[in-house]
Amino acid sequence: MSVSYRQPGVVLTDRYFTVPLDHDDPAGETIDLYAREAVASDRADRDLPWLLYLQGGPGFGANRFVGRQAWLGRALEEYRVLLLDQRGTGRSAPANRQTLPLRGGPAAQADYLALFRADSIVRDCEAIRPQVTGGAPWTVLGQSFGGFCATAYLSTHPEGLATALITGGLPSLDAHADDVYRAAYPRIERKVAAHYDRYPMDVERARRIAEHLLTREVTLPNGYRLTVEAFQSLGIVLGAGDGSHRLHHLLEDAFVPTLAGRELSDAFREQVQGLLSYAAHPLYALVHEACYGQGRRPTAWAAERVRAEFERFDAASAVADWAPLLFTGESVHPWTFACDPALRPLRETAELLAARTDWRPLYDPARLAANAVPVAAAVYHDDMYVDTAHSLATARAIRGLRTWVTDEFEHDGVRAGGPRVLDRLLALARDEV
Repeated sequence: MSVSYRQPGVVLTDRYFTVPLDHDDPAGETIDLYAREAVASDRADRDLPWLLYLQGGPGFGANRFVGRQAWLGRALEEYRVLLLDQRGTGRSAPANRQTLPLRGGPAAQADYLALFRADSIVRDCEAIRPQVTGGAPWTVLGQSFGGFCATAYLSTHPEGLATALITGGLPSLDAHADDVYRAAYPRIERKVAAHYDRYPMDVERARRIAEHLLTREVTLPNGYRLTVEAFQSLGIVLGAGDGSHRLHHLLEDAFVPTLAGRELSDAFREQVQGLLSYAAHPLYALVHEACYGQGRRPTAWAAERVRAEFERFDAASAVADWAPLLFTGESVHPWTFACDPALRPLRETAELLAARTDWRPLYDPARLAANAVPVAAAVYHDDMYVDTAHSLATARAIRGLRTWVTDEFEHDGVRAGGPRVLDRLLALARDEV
């Protein structure tokens, strides 16, 4: 049953839907989805077009806004907005170490999670659209992985879309996971170099922490084993607009004196735990590389294998040679499932997903080349998470797509830029710029 309530300037309604777990078996098992409808208080009685928001990830539920925060305020000026928790996230059949054993053993869990990629998410959207809009097409706003989903939507069900808006989320149409990470590591290295240029004192601070972790076992409050590779993965924050500053503040007071000598402080460990733990979004770790799975090739821990091609990322060598420690970025590795207690029970499941070879194509280049849906995409000039060259190649492959290439924002531009980013994309899609 739908329940409505109010926040400042907004009327919210909890919406619930039932969809097939496997859309190729519509009479089979079902799962429940949750979405939050938002409409401006002074427009609640109006017949408004719909905007569907698809969150980045994979593995994150839709934003829990308070009132008219960020881009939502601009959207509510003309849309009724549906904030969907994609399958496996938030309140939509959450997938984690507590729920997945209900499916059975690791093989059953892997088969289940293979149905939690962009193609299934798009079919969920099409299944619920008639219930939401009465059958009318809607506008989709896809951030990051949500943009991957929007691109898959254009490939398979363009009839469901009035407009597609994509922010930092134009995927390569044919790159294997190896190609994605082979492009990523040099990009990450540039971000690290820029960070050290801004905060040169962090070169020594990061080296000291790495040296400490290479010679000691350190455990975070939740039981996470903080290895030097895990510490390097804190570089994931460098892809956000304020990420370099956050990393600097984290590093500046990492150690405290103790009776046993200098140790990493409880405050440092607590902050690192919040950044590294997958307890709140385990699906991200489980299907991150599967998002790039197409054809008969396994992803086979692509980020880990490709990292070996970039020897400068080896922490032990950097410490021994007094070279700057390189942080890493948005990547998942086999050791992630050994370090994180939220993931340890799912390690075998992750191994099976990494070995899988039956991934379906996610995108249809021929259909995208004939696209008739208005599409606009924000492409961030040196996006750490999504390769700019891959995005621009895809932009050229989608008929009629208009891009806004900018270095004003990092990957989180739709959060940082809010109404301005959405305004720009709407104007591009409507051919007003």
